[in-house]
Amino acid sequence: MATYLDFESRIETIQQDLESAIASRDEFAVKSFKADLDKEVQKTFGSLNDYQKLRLARHPDRPYSLDYVRLMMDNAYEIHGDRAFRDDPAMLCYIGWIDGEKTMLIGEQKGRGTKNKIKRNFGMPNPEGYRKALRAVKLAEKFDIPVLMLIDTPGAYPGLGAEERGQSEAIARNLFEFTSTKIPMISIVIGEGGSGGALAIGVADRLAMMRYSVFSVISPEGCSAILWNDPTKVEQATKALKITPTDLLKHKLIDNILDEPLIGAHRDRKSSAKIIKEYYLKTLKTLRKLSTDELLEKRYTRLVSVGAFSEE
Repeated sequence: MATYLDFESRIETIQQDLESAIASRDEFAVKSFKADLDKEVQKTFGSLNDYQKLRLARHPDRPYSLDYVRLMMDNAYEIHGDRAFRDDPAMLCYIGWIDGEKTMLIGEQKGRGTKNKIKRNFGMPNPEGYRKALRAVKLAEKFDIPVLMLIDTPGAYPGLGAEERGQSEAIARNLFEFTSTKIPMISIVIGEGGSGGALAIGVADRLAMMRYSVFSVISPEGCSAILWNDPTKVEQATKALKITPTDLLKHKLIDNILDEPLIGAHRDRKSSAKIIKEYYLKTLKTLRKLSTDELLEKRYTRLVSVGAFSEE
């Protein structure tokens, strides 16, 4: 059953009326409700504030990495384990074909339903998850396979065990190693990009974001608690953090915004998967025109320009 947020309530009502009209085969009513639905979608999603976009990024029906694997990849084969501790279900690594392009797809997976959320640790990888991602990237480099990374995590897991096994080192190692990996690397924020948990698979030749995704150094809840010690200021913190794709593109922290369907990826998964696939293939074609030295040089230039400024 579909989940609707409070600002989607009018859309939910029209959708229910439309489904009733379809069931009763009332063609006139169907046409009328479809027109009403289109108008309401334009009205509602055409004027979202930053906090509403954050809620959409966290929407329980929003497609996760595994959904995109199933929608985009052929002959997908999952790679397990970091060869040091265990397999981390919060980090997915698949090798397969995307429209004839052999691809290594790496993504963070949140999970649906209580049992699956616990299994996936709510999308918060442990160190072994990041080490598994690094192992998959090194494997891809060995066989000259491009990498597509899908970011969707509240952040790296902050538990005692994760810290004991070197959480910060695992993230830092990925940042270091990915800068010099000699294959095209493309990263896309599909939902929530939280802090170092997102950065660990965000070092790439291109970093893009879906229309209703967010990317932040800290969660708005954490920011609200630290700055104001007041959980009611989450909306204010969301606006202050500048975590939406529009703000991040303006500050040149990302390269592209992917225009998922206006109504959101949670309502149209197939179209969203098609948009990601087309962006990946188009970007890969551009990157393949570069020599290895040019690829690495441009990646380095892109990364060191992040946060740079000049004084007049």
